[in-house]
Amino acid sequence: MMKKSKSKPMTQILERLCKFEYIDVVIFSEEVILEEPVEKWPHCDCLISFHSRGFPLDKAVEYAKLRNPLLINDLNMQYFIQDRREVYRILKEEFIELPRYAVLNRDHPEECNLVEGEDHVEVNGEVFPKPFVEKPVCAEDHNVYIYYPTSAGGGSQRLFRKIGSRSSVYSPESSVRQTGSYIYEEFMPTDGTDVKVYTVGPDYAHAEARKSPALDGKVERDSEGKEIRYPVMLTAFEKLVARKVCLAFKQTVCGFDLLRANGHSFVCDVNGFSFVKSSMKYYDDCAKILGNMIMRELAPKYSIPWSIPIEDEDIPIVPTTSGTMMELRCVIAIIRHGDRTPKQKMKMEVRHHLFFELFDKYGGYKTGKLKLKKPKQLQVSKQKAILLFP
Repeated sequence: MMKKSKSKPMTQILERLCKFEYIDVVIFSEEVILEEPVEKWPHCDCLISFHSRGFPLDKAVEYAKLRNPLLINDLNMQYFIQDRREVYRILKEEFIELPRYAVLNRDHPEECNLVEGEDHVEVNGEVFPKPFVEKPVCAEDHNVYIYYPTSAGGGSQRLFRKIGSRSSVYSPESSVRQTGSYIYEEFMPTDGTDVKVYTVGPDYAHAEARKSPALDGKVERDSEGKEIRYPVMLTAFEKLVARKVCLAFKQTVCGFDLLRANGHSFVCDVNGFSFVKSSMKYYDDCAKILGNMIMRELAPKYSIPWSIPIEDEDIPIVPTTSGTMMELRCVIAIIRHGDRTPKQKMKMEVRHHLFFELFDKYGGYKTGKLKLKKPKQLQVSKQKAILLFP
């Protein structure tokens, strides 16, 4: 539990929240949470509480009833987020697009009808040709399997929570699991990436893409060992989806997964309280939104003279040709080198020691590759090239 509350992202956000004049941050210790009755928990006017492995959600709900604090993330909805059946039910009720799916509920045999063929399964009358996805109904169980058709070699890709540099492995096993309850859903052909969306209230959403664990199971990491993620711009429709997810699950700070396939965006998972791992801009925005939300709700209660500060730079506007004003969202430039023609690169195998000296001098052995861009580096490489090709 404390791993998440004392993580770098949470620390960054809380440090910024402390800059609000009337906000003091108190972190409940793990000992207090687990061992003390809620009557002895510290008093607070606003509670940021989220379920994680080992967290006593029942006690948090009891505390909220006792003290009635402002809840950033609704606690009762966090029970539903732990069950993929409930998550999908809520998404469906809110008319949020999902992959086609069916629930195999072995807890109730009368609702359990599975017929397995070589290249398909039939779940309660719904047929899913391979490839299809098999997800445990418990959201805490990350052992998701993807089954392949015989035309693609059969077998299955077994996904799991990241362990070191891997997030999935291939298995020759082609038969579905025979114990437990699962959601079976249509496999969505994406471009090899998953989109992770993070909301802070209904009007703010940050998105990143990462390599899909269903590809080869190898996690792409940077020089610091962090998973590589890429900024993503959400479409207007996807922003509306983010708003609907945030409101439907009553989770101000909420993460969910999007699959972009066949020109559509499908929600395939809702994770609840999640935050971006390495974005100073996100930390600034998150703390500002949460701080303003807290002050807006609680300032009147304590007669604190406060209003949301207006910063002109927050909403840049420009005049249009017709004289009206519009919000400037971004500036996109596509630039290529004028002196370089694509697709005319030369590749060659080298054995001369001068090349290896360059590799050693500029740290190429550490990263497995070498890029020389600085003038001094290029000058050295030019001198060695002259020695090689006089």
